Amino acid sequence: MAGLIHPVVVGTRRNRAMLTDFRNRDGPEIMKPWLAPALDYVASWLDFQRSHHDQPGCAVAVADGDEIVLEAAFGSANLATGEALTPRHGFRIASHSKSFTSAGILRLVEQGRLRLDDEVGGLIDGLHPEIARVTIGQVLSNSAGLTRDGPDAGQFLDRKPYCSKAELLADLAKPPVFPGSQRFKYSNHGFALLGLVVEAVTGQSYSEWITDEVVSKVGLTETKADIELWGHRPMARGHSGRQLLGRRVVIPADNPGHAMVSAAGFVATAADVARYFAQLSPNAERSILSARSRREMTRRLWPDDETSLGRHYGLGTISGGEGDWRWVGHSGGFQGFITRTAIFPKQDLTISVLTNAIDGLAHPWLDGVAHILKTFAERGVPSPETRDWTGRWWTIWGATDLVPVADRVLCAAPALPMPFLDAAEIAVEAPDQGRIIRASGFHSPGETVALERDRAKVRSVRMAGSRLLGADAMRAEMEERYGDGAKG
Repeated sequence: MAGLIHPVVVGTRRNRAMLTDFRNRDGPEIMKPWLAPALDYVASWLDFQRSHHDQPGCAVAVADGDEIVLEAAFGSANLATGEALTPRHGFRIASHSKSFTSAGILRLVEQGRLRLDDEVGGLIDGLHPEIARVTIGQVLSNSAGLTRDGPDAGQFLDRKPYCSKAELLADLAKPPVFPGSQRFKYSNHGFALLGLVVEAVTGQSYSEWITDEVVSKVGLTETKADIELWGHRPMARGHSGRQLLGRRVVIPADNPGHAMVSAAGFVATAADVARYFAQLSPNAERSILSARSRREMTRRLWPDDETSLGRHYGLGTISGGEGDWRWVGHSGGFQGFITRTAIFPKQDLTISVLTNAIDGLAHPWLDGVAHILKTFAERGVPSPETRDWTGRWWTIWGATDLVPVADRVLCAAPALPMPFLDAAEIAVEAPDQGRIIRASGFHSPGETVALERDRAKVRSVRMAGSRLLGADAMRAEMEERYGDGAKG
């Protein structure tokens, strides 16, 4: 949680973060001075969370506008080999692929080669008559009433290869589940069908055309439409959960996407995913789509009414949130991987969190990153008086992070999914002296806090009646007190 330089490596060999220094960036005055310290804490918090939850690995990227301002990777790319995860490792980003397909379809619409109200049966033969009558727009918005994964979903359970074109069309020769435009109903088969639409309109394979017209035009160099195109680049491996076997096993996740590429096949790094989604923002200065197409792609079309998550689906995008922190993006679940990306248009920020475990915490971790950014945006840059009040401090009960914001110091709980939730606040009253001025009554409101130094370096924190230590000192205390007992 120290000040940022360009670039900087944070943590151990397995926990690497590249951060951009906002104070030294060329160009106009920085509009988000709070972003640099916020990103510093994001990397620290995610590093802690991955270790705390014993997850294999996590990669994160944050874009400010179209510039990547944070890249970080924590943990392992492959638990069987011990390979360290880096920001250059690819992940199976699964249903993020739908947003690439959606942008491709909208490019064809902008070129006058396709219309959203075209019926899919006018382009693809062999469909059930009711499916043939649904429109491109209905399929894009997951409101065509199509089967989610067909009568045998083994392709998503690692029990069989992904569907071929013939298998896909055989499934789509059967009746739909609901009539079109009745409700939101997610369908991988629907987006696979859109891949066939792209091929019918362009005369090229889906992978070739989407690479030329979307991936390359955005300027992505670490994104491929399918695993077979990834080549010899570093690749994160998927992992199972711990239950049933009592350990995690590696899931190779090297399954070619076949006809499902347009629904779930893509491979990318966190930074490339963030770059891609950033240019889909309705407010983006540069994009492969017109502002009109981006507004249509990201607007809330269909509510996911039967959950309490407050999500909506657009054209290949998921959205949620309220007010200035409304978000739009997508998520993905591939065997061994959970991933999520969100654009916050009013903040001009994009966050992508990729995990390589089937129980990966990409969803709550992205929400946690947004919570950290929102807290810094509301509270502001640390003042000269609070800047030195920082660090991770321990007791036997766990860790407390001192995080300076403006003229206060927050006592964050890094083990929580929202680390600043109900955080106590310290007001600095003199050098190395402060007082808890806001806290739950179960905490220690009104009591004093002191930084304790040894040769100018802060070695411990006295918080009310408790003494908090650095990790090494706390580790030594625990070994001395409990080591023999632990061995027994």
